[in-house]
Amino acid sequence: MRDLVVFCADVGSVRSGHFAWACGSPPERVAEDLDPSRPADLAQAVADRLHGNRPVALGFECPLFVPVPESDQMLGTARAGEGNRAWSAGAGPGALATGLVQVAWLLSKIRRESGEVPLHLDWDDFAETGRGLLIWEAFVSAGAKGRSHVEDATVAVDAFLASLPEPTAASAITAERPFSLVGAAAIWSGWADNPRLLHAPTLVIRG
Repeated sequence: MRDLVVFCADVGSVRSGHFAWACGSPPERVAEDLDPSRPADLAQAVADRLHGNRPVALGFECPLFVPVPESDQMLGTARAGEGNRAWSAGAGPGALATGLVQVAWLLSKIRRESGEVPLHLDWDDFAETGRGLLIWEAFVSAGAKGRSHVEDATVAVDAFLASLPEPTAASAITAERPFSLVGAAAIWSGWADNPRLLHAPTLVIRG
């Protein structure tokens, strides 16, 4: 996809220094005065690209959709493809709760600063339109993790870039009857009003 810029946020406590973000698409570079540990600076960097009519893919390293299976006995089980890193076990619930707030805040901030640009949760729609903001989920765990939060975000960006030009073929995780947390955040932020987004999964790119 021409002129695509890829960002990813490693979700975590901002006050404790566990949040970080990275930008890819060489030779793309962000301004040196932007802090990779601040959500506000990530919002500015994304909005700047959108203002310049560049398509942007913004990833978050946290669950962006969860399964709501028909069977009550299956509630809380892992998404297909998660293996032993289930969204509902270990660090998953903490990342989900922290990420939900940070995703909502960032979408609201980016929307205010970028104006009227389309928001996408589906790659095919994004690629066909050729503009706007695509949200995707990063899955970086175990041996793929870096030595810092910035490195984790960079690993995710590199994985997305490596998945091009057809990232749907690399999408690693699915869910039965998905409840889209990012869809809810998009509606909350005022960026969308289509209730179908509440059922929309995203790409999940594994580092």
